[in-house]
Amino acid sequence: MTSPTRAPHTLSMTQVLLCGAAIVTLSMGIRHGFGLWLQPITMDRGWSRETFGLALAIQNLSWGLVGPFAGMLADRYGAFKVLVAGSVLYAGGLVLMALATSGLAFHGSAGLMIGMAQAGCTYAIVYGVIGRNVAPEKRSWAMGITAAAGSFGQFLMVPVESGLISAFGWQEALILLGCAALAIVPLAFGLKEPKLAPPAGRQQSIGEAVREAFGYRSFQLLMAGYFVCGFQVVFIGVHMPSYLKDHGLSPQVATTALALIGLFNVFGTYAAGVLGQRLAKRHILASIYALRSVAIIAFLLLPLTPASVYAFSIAMGLLWLSTVPTTNAVVAQIFGVKHFSMLGGFVFLAHQIGSFLGVWLGGKLYDATGSYDVVWWIAVALGVFAALINLPVRETAIVRGGVPAPA
Repeated sequence: MTSPTRAPHTLSMTQVLLCGAAIVTLSMGIRHGFGLWLQPITMDRGWSRETFGLALAIQNLSWGLVGPFAGMLADRYGAFKVLVAGSVLYAGGLVLMALATSGLAFHGSAGLMIGMAQAGCTYAIVYGVIGRNVAPEKRSWAMGITAAAGSFGQFLMVPVESGLISAFGWQEALILLGCAALAIVPLAFGLKEPKLAPPAGRQQSIGEAVREAFGYRSFQLLMAGYFVCGFQVVFIGVHMPSYLKDHGLSPQVATTALALIGLFNVFGTYAAGVLGQRLAKRHILASIYALRSVAIIAFLLLPLTPASVYAFSIAMGLLWLSTVPTTNAVVAQIFGVKHFSMLGGFVFLAHQIGSFLGVWLGGKLYDATGSYDVVWWIAVALGVFAALINLPVRETAIVRGGVPAPA
């Protein structure tokens, strides 16, 4: 008589959530305050704002381009090794960012190195571990918890980084943040998964997984929606302070607005994760994009006052990154978790292309027209587009050889 087969060992859900949330808090929180270095770095080095802005644009693009490869490595060799490499690269990029004395060196450190580092220690990598170690019925909620932690990190780290600059100077503050980035290494041990024997039968290759995903209509629609998400949030995050200043509002209003977005982002991402366990995720995504368009229209049509800015910031905060746990949960639901980090990286690449266009078109069209109005209405139209294309997304597991993909 043979003994029953034991279920493969998985990490504790509590351990995965605590370590994953702490990693995302650090990795996302550090980058959220980079705008605080614009003035001190450009004034001290004698650089233009374009030099600084190009570095951040390179950072976003390299993050998106490297993301699928970092996810591929995490799926194949384990997230632990990728997280450690990302942590070390992040720390090195921050230190070299402090020491760079030429625009090229700054683009290489603040842009390329930190962007590559973020690909190795943010959502796609952590979500891969969650997907493999959290039961499917709790996966959306768990991703919402982690996204909420990242949102809280963004809210928390801005005043911390501002305080470091004031107390120690901008260069020393970057070096201290580099030390903080190394804290991801011990946290990564909490996401170190045991090696398991490969399951019996023929396994899907990386190439097959990529071809399957890109040939699947719902994956294409999710990528298109995520492109819109990147366009909207980065345009608003980067250009709204200038928009408010152009209309005579004080810098304090813009600072408070960004803080409110970060704070209410915590509640929005958690709520999206919880709702994803109960409602069709395509309906949640469609609602998020539609409500963003409604919020932007109201913001543009109502008289611009501090109160209307704060109301808009709260509304956008609730909708800010609530697409993250929902979109990723759908990807895992359709394709399973074997190649999840890689596929999540491809979806995020679409987000980063949208981010690049949002920040670039914001400046380009403002220079051409003297106003941000055209870009605001493009953001509205894209929100309606994203709402409509998410409705036909099929959330059921894809069928391979007559068998649904394992959850």
